[in-house]
Parts: sequence; structure tokens; C-alpha cells
Amino acid sequence: MTATTEYPRLTGTYELDPAHTRLGFVARHAMITKVRGAFNEFTGTARIDGDHPEQSGATVTIKATSIDTRNADRDAHLRSNDFLKMDEYPEITFRSTKIEQTGDDTFDVTGELTIRGVTRPVTVPLTYEGSAQDPFGNTRIGFEGSATINRKDFGITWNAALETGGVLVGDKVVLEFEISAIKQA
Repeated sequence: MTATTEYPRLTGTYELDPAHTRLGFVARHAMITKVRGAFNEFTGTARIDGDHPEQSGATVTIKATSIDTRNADRDAHLRSNDFLKMDEYPEITFRSTKIEQTGDDTFDVTGELTIRGVTRPVTVPLTYEGSAQDPFGNTRIGFEGSATINRKDFGITWNAALETGGVLVGDKVVLEFEISAIKQA
């Protein structure tokens, strides 16, 4: 069975499974390395129309305070007014506005990403990784993908100059998505 012939049976509403989903990011640090992180608290719903994927939709809400780069000092700085300004903007949201099937198992999901109260369009190319019945009788689907944004487009402009030239934090941030969602009854 190909992915395309499998889609009609996947029609339904799905909830993200936070225990098996990673919403991550990668940013340049000091011009020489990358820092990886993720958000640990989020909710999300996808409405899948297997016969007409373009009529599908998704929403995700992320708790900004749940940012985790495995360094408490850095995480505190990222939560501050220099970056996420989480006291004023406790959530990061994404709401799809268009879904386009681009191949047998690939989709471009375009939507409105809101960070720090600034909303910008973002397209995330996703690959359908398949579906499975888990040991508890749940139907699960998986998607993976990534998209690059410029943090300055969302008002995140803090930086520090380096003595050797360049800056401490790169402008481009790669958003990474490893999605596992469970079909709702």
C-alpha cells in the first residue's frame, strides 16, 4: 500500500503525543557551533482529510517557559525580554492556513507562526512517515520536517559582538518537527 492510497483511512482528528513528539530548534552560537533545544510543553491538533489533504488543518500551542537547551542559565536568558519575553508572551502558536501535497508522502504546511506577539507566515515541508496501531489500540501517524526562520522577523534582535568579529547568536533558526499524533475517537 502506498502512502497516497493509505490517506483516506487516516481521515479524522489527531492530538499531538507530547511523549513521542519533539518540537525543536537549532541556532548558531559564537559563529562556530550550534545550540540545539526543544520545547517540552505543547498541545496540538490536526484535522486530516485523507481524500482532500488541502482541506486538512493543524494548530499548535507551545509554552514558552518550557524551552530546554540543557543549560539553565541559557534557558533563563532565552525566556527573558532579550529573547522570548515569556512573561508578556507565554505562548508560541502556529495555525495552518494552507496544506499542499507536494509528492506521494510530502506536504507543505503553510501557516501563521506567532512569537512574541509577532505573526509571520511560515511554510514547513513535512514528510509523512507512516501510520501504526500501537499496543493500546490507538492509530498513530508520524511526520517529520524542518523550516528556517529569521528570529529578527519576530522582534528577537538581542545580540553581542564578538572580539574576533561576528556575533554571539545567529539570526537564522531552524525549527525541527518530529511528530507523533494519536487519532481521536
